[in-house]
Amino acid sequence: MRKLLNTLFVLSDDHYLTLKGETVSILRGKEEVACFPLLTLESILCFSYAGASPALMGACAEKGIQLSFFSPRGKFLASVFGEMRGNVILRQTQYRLSDNEKACAQIAKSFILGKIYNARWVLERATRDHPQRVPVDKLKEKSAHLAALLPIVEAADSVETIRGLEGEAAQQYFTAFNDLILQQKTVFAFRGRSRRPPLDRVNALLSYTYTILARDCASALSGAGLDPFVGFMHRPRPGRSSLALDLMEELRPVYADRFVLSCINQKMMQEKHFDVQENGAVFLNDVGRKAFFTAWQKRKQEAIKHPFLGEKIQWGLIPYVQALLLARTLRGDLDRYPPFFWK
Repeated sequence: MRKLLNTLFVLSDDHYLTLKGETVSILRGKEEVACFPLLTLESILCFSYAGASPALMGACAEKGIQLSFFSPRGKFLASVFGEMRGNVILRQTQYRLSDNEKACAQIAKSFILGKIYNARWVLERATRDHPQRVPVDKLKEKSAHLAALLPIVEAADSVETIRGLEGEAAQQYFTAFNDLILQQKTVFAFRGRSRRPPLDRVNALLSYTYTILARDCASALSGAGLDPFVGFMHRPRPGRSSLALDLMEELRPVYADRFVLSCINQKMMQEKHFDVQENGAVFLNDVGRKAFFTAWQKRKQEAIKHPFLGEKIQWGLIPYVQALLLARTLRGDLDRYPPFFWK
């Protein structure tokens, strides 16, 4: 378990939460493993099927502490709110800002600055770690192009302009993506993005990873009290988690793309894990999905130092922390949303 941003993260799937005086007591079986004063908490995110006592739910509701439940894999299940709460004001602010072009541009700008910065460092890290195996000059050139886009994005004042710059950055980044594949290059040849349907194994992995990451971001946003369907850069559309797509932009290069590259280069994913259909579409088969989720859950447990908080946390918590930071920004507690800058 971890306490970050006045939020208690309960990560073990066998922990039960109960009320003990003015504190939340965390039990494994009958043994108390930790205790936190309710006075110090704004929210509790529980990733345990064991759940929480009705007394604790009532206390959290009375004190305005949001108590959210997730599956151990991170799927949002439910939240407990007090009679006068329910994040109405937070969501009203979100809806109001989503209709304000200037506000949307300011928030979208932060997401895309994070995305371009992180994409650049994916390329830079490859030149540092594998100078004999990658075309260093080419990757440096692409990195310089991405670096040059950062101040232009910073100066942009419309969502449409930001979308165009994001598209230019993605085009530059993906023209170098095949150079980052160091193993199984014949089986995992990449010639560019293809989405619906994916037409090669790399695109199949990318699309599947983005889908899982979007789901995790949507769960994180729901847990933070935000509406995952109302975005700032991705406009609302029936059935689309637009804000989840916004939030995942900065995480695509460092969380999703680097995971895909690791799966290929470490041979965790192989040719046998994919099926090719008659129309050329490529998808993970049952064996492939099992191998994927085994590797994905392992990656989520790895630790990284959060650049804004300065604390080590698990990769799997990054979407939840960023969702909390976004909620704080919308409430006015932060002057500007801090993207996840990886290096």
